[in-house]
Amino acid sequence: MTLRVTNTLTGEKEPFEPQDPDSVLLYLCGLTVSDPAHLGHARAWVHTDVIHRWLDHEGYGVRHVENFTDVNEKIVARVGEDGSDEADVAEHYVADTLRDMRSLNLKRATVYPRVSEHVPEIIEMVETLIDKGYAYEANGSVYFDVTEYPEYGKLSNQDVEEMEAQGSDADRGEKRNPADFALWKAGGVDADEIAEHQHDEAAPAEEAAATAETWDSPWGEGRPGWHIECSAMSTTHLDDTIDIHVAGQDLVFPHNENEIAQSEAATGQQFANYWLHVRLLETAGEKMSSSLGNFATVENLVAEEGANVVRTFLLSTAYHNRATFSADTLDEARDRWDRLDRAYDRAVEAVDGVDARTKVTDEALREAVDSARTDATAAMNDDFNTRETLAILTDLAGAVNRHLDDRDAYDYRALRRAVEAFDEFGGDVLGLTFGDATADGDARLADEAIELVLDLREREREAGNYERADELRDELEALGVTVEDADDGPTFRR
Repeated sequence: MTLRVTNTLTGEKEPFEPQDPDSVLLYLCGLTVSDPAHLGHARAWVHTDVIHRWLDHEGYGVRHVENFTDVNEKIVARVGEDGSDEADVAEHYVADTLRDMRSLNLKRATVYPRVSEHVPEIIEMVETLIDKGYAYEANGSVYFDVTEYPEYGKLSNQDVEEMEAQGSDADRGEKRNPADFALWKAGGVDADEIAEHQHDEAAPAEEAAATAETWDSPWGEGRPGWHIECSAMSTTHLDDTIDIHVAGQDLVFPHNENEIAQSEAATGQQFANYWLHVRLLETAGEKMSSSLGNFATVENLVAEEGANVVRTFLLSTAYHNRATFSADTLDEARDRWDRLDRAYDRAVEAVDGVDARTKVTDEALREAVDSARTDATAAMNDDFNTRETLAILTDLAGAVNRHLDDRDAYDYRALRRAVEAFDEFGGDVLGLTFGDATADGDARLADEAIELVLDLREREREAGNYERADELRDELEALGVTVEDADDGPTFRR
């Protein structure tokens, strides 16, 4: 069965046809690292992870890029609370995000580019847009002229004449059209821009704003606009045209719309062939959001419930459908995971035991395994339908339990194939970890994630940021990881 995906660009469910029949270019708009990652962020991560896993399963090579936005006014707003300057705050939250990603058993992306590392590419793209007549400079800032790009609005199905103004009130006086958007912003960060995002523990707004990074450019000292960042990073690490671009539903406009306009204007190529948007996670009727304060952090929920329960919760709803986080929906996920895990453990114990026999046959179980494999393949090829795939595995768990409850001697072949089906579709595809106690409750960091934090700590020490290096060590020790410094570098033990 051919994989079909729901493409926001066309509004249709379409057959998926990558540019290269052997590989897929996959991009996810990543996190602005200014607050702890919450379950809404994890919803996009986990569904993108399953997209990656299914493409792997189907034999594609996957180049998966997910960025970190580490240049942003909200990051500056955390100065004094989570770091001494914008870069320090960003490093703090990048480390936390990598930890959270590993705790959820996500496959690693090919690269995790950061905005601060790609300013030269951003400037080059802005220069190209100016040269081609799609952008203009005004008082040291550069704006994209939406009237010069005839297809502007094609993703969000909006007309330029009816669009609301973009950017701050201060920008509008120097723009040709209210819908024009910034590619480059003159100067640094205004204290007023960050004051509304600050917590009580933050440094005074003027003091924090003074730590914001700026870069030289042909138009003067400044900072990149938000939208141009993803265009520069994706074209740098993937290509001018991406196969699949994933993002949260709230990014359709203006962010993704602006990505399309500036990328296609710069390269002359279609930016992304398939746009997949993950619907926002809701709680108590509102979207889960850092700004609303109605969130459950990834760190706390994984510690309390384990990665398997969290992933089961997130995958119990297809990525494009409405999902609600509540005590009831979490209970349902916990119960579903328990059913799957118990059935898997029972099947493994039975297939490895003395009562599994060569000549015992249970046609009902054999048919259940065959149906599960066929139906799960069809579900995943139907727009990565994780909800249906979990339901199919739950039905298989029931068939395994009925087989084990009804007899003293077991069908070895059927049980072995059931275990393989759980491992393949539950493990390899959905990313669940059967038979692993460390993935349940009080989850522990993977060694690779610890090494990443230690590398970050060493860079802080080399830069003379000893206070931040000590904070990273203390955070590891709070997670049960003891850091031991030696002449040839740090080591750790748990």
